[in-house]
Amino acid sequence: MSGQGERIVALAQGWIGTPYRHQGATNGVGCDCIGLIRGIWRELYGEEPETVPAYAPDWAERSGEDRLAEAAMRLFGPPLPMAEAEAGDVLLFRWRPDCAAKHAGVLAGPQHFIHAYEQSTVTRSALVPSWRRRMAGVYRFPVKARCPQPSTLLRCKNNL
Repeated sequence: MSGQGERIVALAQGWIGTPYRHQGATNGVGCDCIGLIRGIWRELYGEEPETVPAYAPDWAERSGEDRLAEAAMRLFGPPLPMAEAEAGDVLLFRWRPDCAAKHAGVLAGPQHFIHAYEQSTVTRSALVPSWRRRMAGVYRFPVKARCPQPSTLLRCKNNL
């Protein structure tokens, strides 16, 4: 696991026990799966990744668009091969192959991930076959370059 991956897993573990709250993104108060990723992003980079419009619980079913996957591409770049997933990577899930991705979590190790679980809390779950079959993408948090424009994110091989 990379130094950045260790840091991301530690940050995600700090959210465990946060109650599930639709559209929430506040550690210890409430978050949904998107809010968990947003919160970790804020802890890493000091700002929101992008403005998130209000969304209904059934947003993926109603829109006909794969908005979560599109946002992941904007923020993280192209998905990685599943075989290259490392602790600290963002995992997207879709409930069926013909549906939009609707859930996200952080890979905590080869057999576990951390996610905001509806009607519960942020929790660490086993990455059992039923979750693995629903994996729709693996994305890596970018390393933020030190440059005059602090909001510019660059992919590079160096760790933080």
